[in-house]
Amino acid sequence: MSAEQLQQPIRARLSTFDTAMVVFSLVVGIGIFRTPAIVAGAAGSTTLFFAAWIVAGIISLIGALTFAEIGSRYPRAGGYYRVVADSYHPTLAFMLNWSQTLMQGAGAAGVAFIGAEYLMPVLLPPQWRTAHASLVLACATMLILLSLNYRGVKPGAHVQNLLSLLKIIMIIGLAALALLLAPRAPIVEPVPAGHGALRLASALIPCFYAYGGYQLTMNLGADLKDARRRFPLAITAGMFTVVGLYLVLNFSYQRVLGIGGIADSKLVAAALSRATFGPSGEVLISIAVFLSAAGFVNATIMQMPRSFYAMAQDGVLPKAFLRVNPNTQVQEVGLLFFGATMLVPAFLLGSFEKLLNYVMFTDTLTLAVVASTLFVLRRRHTGDGGFAMRGYPFLPAVYIASLLGIAVRVFSLEPRLAVAGIIILLTGWPLFRLGHRLFGGSAAS
Repeated sequence: MSAEQLQQPIRARLSTFDTAMVVFSLVVGIGIFRTPAIVAGAAGSTTLFFAAWIVAGIISLIGALTFAEIGSRYPRAGGYYRVVADSYHPTLAFMLNWSQTLMQGAGAAGVAFIGAEYLMPVLLPPQWRTAHASLVLACATMLILLSLNYRGVKPGAHVQNLLSLLKIIMIIGLAALALLLAPRAPIVEPVPAGHGALRLASALIPCFYAYGGYQLTMNLGADLKDARRRFPLAITAGMFTVVGLYLVLNFSYQRVLGIGGIADSKLVAAALSRATFGPSGEVLISIAVFLSAAGFVNATIMQMPRSFYAMAQDGVLPKAFLRVNPNTQVQEVGLLFFGATMLVPAFLLGSFEKLLNYVMFTDTLTLAVVASTLFVLRRRHTGDGGFAMRGYPFLPAVYIASLLGIAVRVFSLEPRLAVAGIIILLTGWPLFRLGHRLFGGSAAS
């Protein structure tokens, strides 16, 4: 493809409904099948349990609108890196991109753990269902998918779409049938421990994890017809659909299992399915969740080496990341590097809960910095005339403050993981300098 072809403008082809469904697909993931147990355990009451999901949903909606305006004002390839480099400094941009790159591997490992935890009861007898077995299954899943991608065996887009459709049908069908068929749990509220505000802050951490993905709305602005008018409608519709779906499913969990039952059920979707359909239903839902988790991990494995390729083009990663196998079209160095970013955190942290806190600390700090670029773009009048969110500057400020509050709460709960995240972020500075010296980076330093 020629340089002229690469520089052709993107035609706006998405309708409001199309964009709302894209937002929905970006957000609805596997976390809703695992995080409710953590939310219930942290909240300690039904009221705070649902309050956490609603508050996190509203803040995520504000975040989606914030990132939509950033993308509308700064429609450049390169996402976070470009807008932060232009608004602040290329060094900070690389540091954030570097920590995000490693966080993506840990995030994929966390999803692999969810899949492994759901698959264990199907494959293993009770005495073998240990944390070590979960680690082995999660790593086996990642290694198999890495091997398939290394050989050039990638599922087609229709397979990925089928897995996404399966996930949506599973959520809606499970919630509806559970409400209709399953017996209601006795209303027994656990005795909460700790101050209500701190319990809510702790419960918000896994909720934000489940709502993650909305920040990718910054990549949609050029694809939407009449974006100035339709963007807020599409994003609001998509996010409210997600919030509504999550609330319906969590209401099903609460009605059938009770808040204490949710807290005691790591595999809450399997527990709900067992109460509704019996053992056979539990097996089916467990396999479906595992397949959805594997689909997400595989999609991440497919796209992350492309990010390394772009960073190598900018001269901040070695030229080896530009190599593509002519026979398989696989970026072998990038694939192996991403495999390491998945497997190393999995071995070091060893559980979904630890991976979640590590991911959320890194992610919230990154999102706060990127969201703050909106103030810079507005001050410079960059992209004036496009989509502009209502409630500026109050709503973006609330969003950023909420993200920083979550980071502080994670730090108080898991200081070692937070410090590790800070160290990884700081290592980006010497890596950026070294990369420009050795590999000929072109960005200003």
